[in-house]
Amino acid sequence: MHPIIKLIAQRFTLGILLLVAASVLIFGLTEALPGDAAQAVLGQAATPESLANLREEMGLNRPASTRYFEWFGGILQGDMGVSIINRLDIAESVGKRLGNTLFLAFWAAVVSVPLAIFLGLLAVRYRNRWPDKLISGVTLTTISIPEFLIGYVLVYFLAVKLGFGSALAMVNESMTLWEKLQAIVLPVMVLTLVVLAHMMRMTRAAILNVMQSAYIETAELKGLSTFNVIAKHAFPNAISPIVNVVMLNLAYLVVGVVVVEVVFVYPGMGQFLVDAVTKRDVPVVLACGVIFAAIYIGLNMLADIISILSNPRLRHPK
Repeated sequence: MHPIIKLIAQRFTLGILLLVAASVLIFGLTEALPGDAAQAVLGQAATPESLANLREEMGLNRPASTRYFEWFGGILQGDMGVSIINRLDIAESVGKRLGNTLFLAFWAAVVSVPLAIFLGLLAVRYRNRWPDKLISGVTLTTISIPEFLIGYVLVYFLAVKLGFGSALAMVNESMTLWEKLQAIVLPVMVLTLVVLAHMMRMTRAAILNVMQSAYIETAELKGLSTFNVIAKHAFPNAISPIVNVVMLNLAYLVVGVVVVEVVFVYPGMGQFLVDAVTKRDVPVVLACGVIFAAIYIGLNMLADIISILSNPRLRHPK
């Protein structure tokens, strides 16, 4: 077997094992929640008969291991069960919400990734000068502030005071693409500010590390401009760590949007999960948890594979 195919197969197998472990952890944590799930759903006024019926429906009378294998087996077959609260098919509800979350994450990535790489290159070009210090200072400030606070500040000053953007990022299928983009302007700005610093600083650090190499000094001695040295020699050789950090932040954009979606009442997976936790809708919580885990593990696995393919030292470990 070719070494690259073997490495990819190993990473894929490890990703599957991690997903299984994550599903066990998610199921175990929901089982460890205090109180009776059926009682929490029906409330204090529930009759013993209704409680017994709901416990039977939720499978609370059966061993946890049996319920786990039934649940995870259904997940593998595309059956996520039915919501306890509204009796709707979870897979259908998740499909709509996941599409909204991916839409928001996609446009946040379109803005943040090129901007982060550009600012990282600019910081290297003017290293230890005022552009570098200004970029580092602003990005470190934004990453140090919780995203919910950034969201509320932008809502107050931009949406309320200046009338720019919408405080409620409501989207639906009847809206055009332009209307949807107008609705998500502020959430995209928040997500961009949150992930920008990490990607920018990793880009800067990776390129500066490469700039100390002998071939960079040779390129400079040939009379190449600083921009050409960075763009043609340093950046291509620093792409592996940059790809890693970009993929990690893309995973955050999909998985870590829970707070941002709640702040802007955005109808995505994050808002869906928070509503399910509030109502103690265990099947929905389990489905959202395993989907988030699968996306995060998958993007990290993809980042690992891309790093292997883009780095000769990893492609040929011997």
